[in-house]
Amino acid sequence: MTKTTVYFVRHGQTYFNRYNRMQGWADSPLTEQGILDANKVGQRLAQIKFDQAYCSDTGRARSTARLILKANAVSSLNEPIETPLFREEFYGYFEGMNSPEAWYLTGAGHDSKTYAEIISNYSIDASKDFMKQADPFHDAENSTEYWNRLLLGFDMLRRDNPAGAKILLVSHGTTMRSIVGKFGQEHFDLTKSPRNGSVTKLLLEGSEVHVEYYNRIDEGPLE
Repeated sequence: MTKTTVYFVRHGQTYFNRYNRMQGWADSPLTEQGILDANKVGQRLAQIKFDQAYCSDTGRARSTARLILKANAVSSLNEPIETPLFREEFYGYFEGMNSPEAWYLTGAGHDSKTYAEIISNYSIDASKDFMKQADPFHDAENSTEYWNRLLLGFDMLRRDNPAGAKILLVSHGTTMRSIVGKFGQEHFDLTKSPRNGSVTKLLLEGSEVHVEYYNRIDEGPLE
């Protein structure tokens, strides 16, 4: 079966990234470094002929995708298709909060004081469930709500693109880590956050998702 390739890029650095604040559905613009991140990954992907490009419906993902497409030497795409299906996890009450504090409040009742401890002691899906429990409004997405949305995004990619297509997808760090955690067969170190401007390569084959590599930010062209 012909595989569809998804070049999954984390957006460039934002001000909330710089200040280490929770940024799910909240949005902040790219910093100067973030623009540089986007331009660099655009150069590494410049020789890949994308059949379609997508991004989450956030300004940071949109700006990154546009800069990548602008740098591309072989594609005719100018604008990405925006979709809420690949939006970052919703952190509810914790949106915009200092990240270490938010994860301490989320994990302390489970003997885990950091995000890395939560996912090491439990799982990435458990971190979502714990955050919804800790949210006084219970607005944060739990793992079921999150995957109901994300899996619709993969259905969209399969439905709207022919087998064998090459797709650019600009999304978010926890989303990248969640997808690799679900489909990566425990081959990757998920205690390390994917870096801004990094690339994770996914292969869609029928209903399956395979992870070829994760969190690549090396210099030179990517395949």
